Amino acid sequence: MTDRKAQLAGNLAKVEERIAAACVAAGRKREEVTLIVVTKTYPADDVRILSELGVRHVAENRDQDAAPKAAACADLPLSWHFVGQLQTNKVRSVVGYADVVQSVDRARLVTALSKEAVRRERELGCLIQVALDAEETGRGERGGVGTGGIEELAGLVAEAPGLRLDGLMTVAPLTGPYAGRELAAFERLMDLSTDLRSAHPAANMVSAGMSADLEQAAAAGATHVRVGTAVLGVRPRLG
Repeated sequence: MTDRKAQLAGNLAKVEERIAAACVAAGRKREEVTLIVVTKTYPADDVRILSELGVRHVAENRDQDAAPKAAACADLPLSWHFVGQLQTNKVRSVVGYADVVQSVDRARLVTALSKEAVRRERELGCLIQVALDAEETGRGERGGVGTGGIEELAGLVAEAPGLRLDGLMTVAPLTGPYAGRELAAFERLMDLSTDLRSAHPAANMVSAGMSADLEQAAAAGATHVRVGTAVLGVRPRLG
């Protein structure tokens, strides 16, 4: 086993222990929480090692990093999640490799994603990114739609050809009433998910929590956690 593989295996084991312990504490089954490893700034070689170690879900937030990496790893049994703010001029590229876009936050993006998914004859999973630092109908600092915009946007996704409404995503906010209150933020997201599922029963995915707050996400009921640093290490600075 190479040094890097041993390092990643050890980090994965620690993250697995954390998720398992959080599930026990919350009275949940371990299989109720899916780990997504966020591989941004790390090379395709690391993605290949992660696949060998059993990881099946990986995430990226920049298309210029993700597209070549996904192409280099196209032979692997992976689901690719796009989690960053997505500009419409990047949609054609992203739909080429992403299985799920977790950062859907405006109608124009829904239209662009639908058009490209239809062109490629594929179905793309979509999560509505919820901004808990935004006004009811506003937008968040790091993308996302205010809580008052979820219903309308979800309806657009559900009706759009080539798209599948999978659920909701959030990032613990740095400002606003939920700043520093990760558990409360994720519990709010779960309440919003319950509301969403009353109209769209299959939209049961809830993506919340990262390296620092995955326990709170699991406690609140998240179905997916997005972990980068705890698995791959502290990221190198981008030049």
